[in-house]
Amino acid sequence: MGDVAEEEMDHLTFRSDTVLSDVHLHCPNKRHLMVRLNAVGQPVFLSYFKLLWNTDNQAPEKYARETTTGEEHLYRSGDELCDKDGNNLKYKRELNTEGIEALLDEDGDLEVVRRPQSVSDLEAEDLKRDRVHPVILMKGKENAFEDEEQECTCGNIVKIEHTMATPLEDVGKQVWRAAFLLADYILFKRDVFRSSTVLELGGGTGMTSIIMGTIANRVYCTDVGEDLLAMCEQNVALNKHLMEPGGGEIKVKELDWLKDEFCTDPEALYSWSEEEIADLHDHCTVIMAADGRRI
Repeated sequence: MGDVAEEEMDHLTFRSDTVLSDVHLHCPNKRHLMVRLNAVGQPVFLSYFKLLWNTDNQAPEKYARETTTGEEHLYRSGDELCDKDGNNLKYKRELNTEGIEALLDEDGDLEVVRRPQSVSDLEAEDLKRDRVHPVILMKGKENAFEDEEQECTCGNIVKIEHTMATPLEDVGKQVWRAAFLLADYILFKRDVFRSSTVLELGGGTGMTSIIMGTIANRVYCTDVGEDLLAMCEQNVALNKHLMEPGGGEIKVKELDWLKDEFCTDPEALYSWSEEEIADLHDHCTVIMAADGRRI
């Protein structure tokens, strides 16, 4: 019986139609580490994501200087802004607008341009993908990764627990490109979000909230589903070293858009206190969401 049970665990069978994020689809198998089963029996993987900082620490200031220098070449003639060649900047703006519209799909959503594939990516795709028989390292339990939290506390590494292929209703347990796009915007606009109170809708694995937590004062990362929120809370714990220098705080909470009220049931693990609701109403200045279905 023991051999039969072990063989069943080694061969994963999905009993419903599943979807897989392209973030995970294009990663070689070796980059995924299956660490446990979650409370509902889904395999949980651990992935490492590296933040590629600009080597020039003064990049924002440099960009501002370059912008100012460029504007110095412009001069105002009456009510019309022209460059030195006398070209109407309004016309250029219209051309830029047309260029932006060309980047939108039929629904008006941004079509993100993919970067060219590197040689290593092409080589990885050419490799024959062998059948994988994952080994479950441990059954999911509370505080299962206390020892692992002490490892890999680099300032440019984000560790995220996630599932792989899931039914449509569980796609929040995967990492989506939309989260990376929003995280990149947050890092580029750090001064806009500094010391703010932020609400994220549909936080999923918590990737975007973790990045925001390095800048903002407090982040309320919200979603529905106790198993998803537990995974998100675990990811916040795995990356707490990123928030500590700035004193940022991330609170994982349940927020169902189909309900009119906050969950205040004291028996619920991710319910809201009256103080937290008041803080959100009084101090929240940013509401963010990354829609993985579109981007």
